[in-house]
Amino acid sequence: MKLKTLVFLSLLTFVTKVTAQKPQKLTSNQIYEQLQKLNFLGSALYIAAHPDDENTRLIAYLANNVNARTAYLSLTRGDGGQNLIGPEMRELLGVIRTQELLAARGVDGGQQMFSRANDFGYSKHPDETLEIWQKDKVLADVVWAIRKFKPDVIINRFDHRTPGRTHGHHTSSAMLSMEAFDLVNDKTKYPEQLQFTDVWQPKRLFFNTSWWFYGSQEAFDKADKSKMLTMDVGVYYPLKGLSNNELASIASSQHLCQGFGRLTTRGSQPEYVEFLKGDFPKDKKDIFSGINTTWNRVEGGGEIGDILYDIEENFNFVNPAKHLPSLLKAYTLITELKDEHWKNIKLKEITRIIEACAGLYIEATANTANFTPYENVTVAVEALNRSNASIQIQIVNYKNHKKIEKDLDLAPNQKTVFKESFAIKNTSYSDPYWLQKPWDLGMYRVDNQQLIGTPESKRPLQVEFTVVIENQPVKLIKDVVYRYSKGDVGEIYEPLEVLPKVTTKLTNKVVIFSDNKPQKVTVDVRSGIKNITGTVSLEVPKGWEVSPANIPFNIQEKADKRSVSFMVTPPGNQSEGKIKAIATIDGKKYDKELIQINYSHIPKQSVLLPSEAKVVRLDIKKNGSTIGYIQGSGDAVPESLRQIGYKVTEILPQNITATSLSQFDAIVVGIRAYNTKDELQFKQKHLLEYVKNGGNLVVQYNTSRRVDVKAPYNLELSRDRVTDENAKVTLLAKDHSVLNYPNKITNEDFNGWVQERGLYFPNKWSKEYTPILAMNDKNETSKEGSLLVAKYGKGNYIYTGLSFFRELPAGVPGAYKLFTNLLSVKKSE
Repeated sequence: MKLKTLVFLSLLTFVTKVTAQKPQKLTSNQIYEQLQKLNFLGSALYIAAHPDDENTRLIAYLANNVNARTAYLSLTRGDGGQNLIGPEMRELLGVIRTQELLAARGVDGGQQMFSRANDFGYSKHPDETLEIWQKDKVLADVVWAIRKFKPDVIINRFDHRTPGRTHGHHTSSAMLSMEAFDLVNDKTKYPEQLQFTDVWQPKRLFFNTSWWFYGSQEAFDKADKSKMLTMDVGVYYPLKGLSNNELASIASSQHLCQGFGRLTTRGSQPEYVEFLKGDFPKDKKDIFSGINTTWNRVEGGGEIGDILYDIEENFNFVNPAKHLPSLLKAYTLITELKDEHWKNIKLKEITRIIEACAGLYIEATANTANFTPYENVTVAVEALNRSNASIQIQIVNYKNHKKIEKDLDLAPNQKTVFKESFAIKNTSYSDPYWLQKPWDLGMYRVDNQQLIGTPESKRPLQVEFTVVIENQPVKLIKDVVYRYSKGDVGEIYEPLEVLPKVTTKLTNKVVIFSDNKPQKVTVDVRSGIKNITGTVSLEVPKGWEVSPANIPFNIQEKADKRSVSFMVTPPGNQSEGKIKAIATIDGKKYDKELIQINYSHIPKQSVLLPSEAKVVRLDIKKNGSTIGYIQGSGDAVPESLRQIGYKVTEILPQNITATSLSQFDAIVVGIRAYNTKDELQFKQKHLLEYVKNGGNLVVQYNTSRRVDVKAPYNLELSRDRVTDENAKVTLLAKDHSVLNYPNKITNEDFNGWVQERGLYFPNKWSKEYTPILAMNDKNETSKEGSLLVAKYGKGNYIYTGLSFFRELPAGVPGAYKLFTNLLSVKKSE
């Protein structure tokens, strides 16, 4: 993200990165906006399937114009998509997209929820989706989300009536919402949830429709709109200096790994929702029409409303502290409410307002970013009263660790700092909770019911302050964070993490053995504490051998690393399996790898995954040795090719010349390169000249939207794809060298593929191309565009939509053999 964009968002304080825990310093305008939301007792839940599915215009409108408590339930974390900003895929991509969703909600004012559903990749029909997701489990999660959030209004992003016309996950999200609407108030459905929440009945359910679902604006204009509500979501917010659409664009632009950075827009814009179930609203411009959203909604709320509506009407923007006596009176009355649901929600909201009106700044920081269980931690607390109110800190409770009584009088604008040291009692780690246990293709495993649906792991160390403001005790809870600065960046906040004493990492995630000779396998050992001594060993599959049995290590400094190497010998025949790196300290085994994800637009993430790699004994031959690789949106194919002995040089598009390409035996263009690297359009002449002179060019998939891959002959991309990784493959050109040289390719080489066969296949091409393979998903016509080869001059132009970017890092033997053949085609012609 560009620095100027970061500065812009920071000044507006819209992006409230929850895990970064950067203290929020609300302006008077923002305090007033929070007060408006405090005085609205209504909730809306938006439901779809993935990060980026949500309509940020509507979410922003409901949260900021209507002032409703608004949440987005994304059934998945987007684990099955692509990554335009880095190499992270699958579960690591899901971690990034989770944080991007939280950043988006920080902008548009919504909350974020999830189910346990795993985004297993593109699905063409909800029947397949719900089978893989194990429908009853994901339905239970939707019911749980509704019971927990208790929305008055539910809005589906997709149409439940059109299975097979869009992504199966999309339609499934709407179908599940429709079914859940009728189950959430039934005590016999998922009764195990009711020990933590109550049944609930939303008032109405809508589908967020538009002309897109009708095929054209003309068709939509003619459609029956008698059951539709219309809202103008292009409203302007003077307190923000932004329109709702600008706010929505900024929110959507948080999805950077999906390439969603966009221009802001302004002006009137209608939004439509089609009524599906419940009570039809009397006012077709008010989605909450007929629902009591005032303080009178709750027993005892009338007196609270009298106080808070008066503050809103007569808000003092110059000196908000003048409202503290009334706010504190309302706070006391809210603590006495019998309605636990609204009491808990409104206590959090009014506490934030009181803290801001008092100009109270309290921050708790640790002396380092991460700790291990039972390690000593020093927490520094900075407290500052920036008003003339009487404020004292009475109790400081380091939750689950240490409770201290204080008698600190916070004089106006006089900073108070104090420290406490104690041993961390957490025995569990703070990495993403949904990745802490083995998961399957369709669902993550989360056994703790109360964790299901929460966006991220609870922070491991919190401090609860009992603060007395004008003689009224108020409780404030702060996460302990790590704060530091860099000269070229400024102040940086990171979430505090609890991590293992030691972690290990196999430097190569796939190790290919082309013969039975031993290879060196290197393990990096990282210390989580000072002065650590132990041994590291490798666990190998049956039939494989490793030497030595273990290697001792000693690391003096925290976060320092040591590398150790083993010799691994494969069996004589083809074989594959996993090797695991295990560190042992005082008899305790540690088998996790620490992956840290650090991008400027999201908080730093620490992920623990099994420390393992795939090993493959494979009879593979290759011709040529030097490969030039032009990265697109980012993939791990270059590393995979190095595994089988190729010398791979990554080429920047601006450095492409006819001379620079001539040194390579083959050139490979990475995934979505023509979508993401505009300069390739001007360098294509050099690539085609390379082919014409006898080179071999392999172009991997690009999306079909507004792209020209400038192939030497006519080639039209489509949205054709084969999502079933086990789909039957027919060898069309059995005698072509691609299937015979230097490796013989058979149908067995398409066993064990992961997630899909391929995507965005060409569906039209000129006679110069030879289609090599045919494949299709169930009940679909055969697709022959997955691999096309054309002679061009003395060389070969190859276009492939096969998902090598997934298969090679997964160590799929047949994919390695076929890709090697693609690189070697010209050697046999």
